[in-house]
This record gives sequence, C-alpha cells and structure tokens, in this order.
Amino acid sequence: MPTVLRLEGLRVVIYPNDHRPAHVHVIGTGGEAVFLLHCPEGPSELREVYGFGRPDAGRIKSALDAAVAKLCEDWRAIHGDH
Repeated sequence: MPTVLRLEGLRVVIYPNDHRPAHVHVIGTGGEAVFLLHCPEGPSELREVYGFGRPDAGRIKSALDAAVAKLCEDWRAIHGDH
C-alpha cells in the first residue's frame, strides 16, 4: 500500500487493489479515516472514521483539500482514470 502523503505522523495511503471512486485512507495514532477525493478538484469528503475525533478529522480534511490535485494524480497513477 503506497504511502502518498504524510500528515503530522499520519500516513495517507491508496490501496492498489481498491475500488472506485477515488479515495484515500488516513492511518495512524490509533485511528483510520477514509476520504473521497472528488477528483480532479475536490474538495475531499469524509466517508468514514474510526478513532479520530471531530477536530482531528477536520484538520485532516483541510490538509487533504490542500493536496487534492496531487492525491488525484497519485490515484490516477495507481488506478487509471477516476
């Protein structure tokens, strides 16, 4: 599972054999969240979260929104078109 971005000790990963639509898994500090990317321009959308509080999820979303173009390119490199 390629780590495509790191955020404050968290790993943002795209699983090679995962399903569409384009999304990322954010893993670390006892939690995991899945965000839809809404490629190519975002914004990201929280789909599910385990172990992160609402403030953490909000900070993660903001960071993903700032990097959504790169994350969409990473998804496309791994999976093809959105």
